[in-house]
Amino acid sequence: MDLIWVFLLGAFFSFIGSIPPGTLNLSVLQLGLEGKVNTALRFALAVSIIEYPYTWIGVQFEYWITSSPMIIDNFQLVTAIVMVSIGALNLWSAEKPTNFSIKFNDSGFRRGLILSILNPMAIPFWIGVTAYLKAQEWIDLSSVALLHSYVFGTSVGAMVLLTLFAFMAKKLAGYVKNNRIVKRVPGFTLLILGIYAFIKYLT
Repeated sequence: MDLIWVFLLGAFFSFIGSIPPGTLNLSVLQLGLEGKVNTALRFALAVSIIEYPYTWIGVQFEYWITSSPMIIDNFQLVTAIVMVSIGALNLWSAEKPTNFSIKFNDSGFRRGLILSILNPMAIPFWIGVTAYLKAQEWIDLSSVALLHSYVFGTSVGAMVLLTLFAFMAKKLAGYVKNNRIVKRVPGFTLLILGIYAFIKYLT
């Protein structure tokens, strides 16, 4: 049950975290709009593969950061600050314009690998999310099996979101590119979780 739980949490936060318009998901969306669904799926697979080591690195950094006695004593407060900061940053970045006209060749997988490797923002995201989930005692990553179930979940979550983008490109394009509410879903989710951690810390 624990393996399934950490897998689902990893998949959920990866799915949510992949929603904001960015190079990777807009690439899949553009390929879907051009009718290159197979290329988009290869691109999505490459992104999901890179998500695995980046999440693993994020978890290892989280172990290192939270081993400090000062952080351990104020774990709830630290994770609350981190989540609110990530949420606020996410909302701020939603205002920034994104180039939607990037051209892609037919090698979706190779291009997906390159763009994912050059876009390591998943690492700080997973440091914050993992620290938060552990502070709330929602996950336990004390075994190798639990750790890799969690990390695998993040790859699956990203793949599910990008697959939806590929198959529903025509319906989703307007919402993702222009809908201000959709852009803010991850930011508001993280802010709410951060506020919850503050309340738990104060009480």
